[in-house]
Amino acid sequence: MSIYDAIGGASAVQAAVDEFYVRVTADPELAPFFAGKDIPRLKAHQQAFISAAIGGPEVYQGGAIASVHSGLRITDANFDAVVDHLVSALSGLGVPAETTGQIGAALAPLRADIVTVK
Repeated sequence: MSIYDAIGGASAVQAAVDEFYVRVTADPELAPFFAGKDIPRLKAHQQAFISAAIGGPEVYQGGAIASVHSGLRITDANFDAVVDHLVSALSGLGVPAETTGQIGAALAPLRADIVTVK
């Protein structure tokens, strides 16, 4: 069984993405990255990306991760905060710690493509 299936499929991913955006847009360090952005569009891309990354049937058709995040001046601390918010959103929905750890680990390799400020 994939992680996608284990957490409850599309409805669970959608709930996690919704909660994730509540958290990141309320975080004073991260909110500026989302100011003026098309949040419903970002949510749709995030849902497809996470679903695909954890074994779901969705196909991520957004831009390349590095190019989408270039110019945003994202730091390691920003990256860690985003991952923490996602893991917290999943945990808050009852996803077991082992599974949230697997999801966090799946996102770790993206650090090199997303972090642009060392």
